[in-house]
Amino acid sequence: MTKHWVAPRFGGSEVLEYVDTEVPAPGPGEVTIDVRAAGMNPADTKHTRQGDPSDLPVPVGYEVAGVLVAVGPDTEIASGGGAVGDEVLAFRVAGGWAERITVPAGDVFAKPASLGFPEAANLLLAGTTAADMLRVTRATGNDTVLVHGAAGAVGVGLLQQLRLLGARVIGTASERNADTVADFGGEWIAYGDGLEDRVRALVGDGTDDRVDVALDCVGTDEAVDVSLALVADRSRIVTIAAFGRAESDGIRAIGGAQPESKAFRDSVRQRLIDLAASGELVVPVARTFPLAEARQAAEVLESQHPGGKLALVP
Repeated sequence: MTKHWVAPRFGGSEVLEYVDTEVPAPGPGEVTIDVRAAGMNPADTKHTRQGDPSDLPVPVGYEVAGVLVAVGPDTEIASGGGAVGDEVLAFRVAGGWAERITVPAGDVFAKPASLGFPEAANLLLAGTTAADMLRVTRATGNDTVLVHGAAGAVGVGLLQQLRLLGARVIGTASERNADTVADFGGEWIAYGDGLEDRVRALVGDGTDDRVDVALDCVGTDEAVDVSLALVADRSRIVTIAAFGRAESDGIRAIGGAQPESKAFRDSVRQRLIDLAASGELVVPVARTFPLAEARQAAEVLESQHPGGKLALVP
C-alpha cells in the first residue's frame, strides 16, 4: 500500500484526504514511478470543485518526476527506452500527488540530469500551456506582446518562450515581482488603474500605438479590456481564465481539455524538456512541502501568490 491524495467530495483544498491505495503492476504500455516530486498547479484543485459525482473520489495532480520501479511488458517510454532505476518525468497523469503511481508510458519522458525533481515535476503543464497560447495567437519574433500575469507560472513560461522567438514582451505584475519579469526577458509594467495608458506610453507616443498580441493568464476584466483596446486583431488575444469574456467579446479561450489544445500540448512535451535540459527554459521553484502536507500547500497555491512553483516531496 502507498499513500495518495484524493477529493472524496467536491470542493477546494479543505476536502482533500490522504488515503492508502494499491498501486497496480504495470501492464503493456504502462510503467510505475516512485514519485520523488509532484508538481502543483491551480488546475489540480480547480478540477476537484465540481464534476460528475460518479468520478468521486477524484485523484489529484497532473505531473510528477521520479524513478521507474517497474516497466510493463514490451514497453518503452515516450522518449525511448526506459528501465528500472531511470529518472523520469510524466505529464499528463491522473493522481500525481502520490508516493507511487502507475501511468501510461506514452506520457513519461527521461528526466534531464540538469533538472532537479521539483523543477522537472513542474515543467510541462505550465510550459505546454504557454506554448499553446503562442500557437493560437501566431506569435513571432516581430511582435510586441503584452502578457497579463507575467510573474505567474504560465507567465514566466511565456516570457522565456517569447524571448527565444525574439519578440518584445511587456509583462504585467505587481511591483514586488518586477524583477522576476525583467529576469526572464520582459519589460515590467504595473497592473491596475491606467494600465492601457501606461502600455501606450511604453510602446510609443501616438494614440494609435498598439501591441500585436495579448496573452491573458489572470482572467480579470482589466486584462481583457486593455487587450481589446490595444490589439487590433481579436484572434491574437487569448485567455486561459476569462472564458465568459471570450465568448462575449470574440477572443480565444483555450484549455487543456480541448482536443486541439490537448494534441498540441502533448506534441511539444519533448521540445520543452530539451529546452529545459539546455538551460533555455527555467522552472522557478519557490517552495517544497512534504507530501503529507499537501492540504497546507494547496492553501498556499490557492492564495495565488506563491512566488513561484510549489512541489510536494514524498
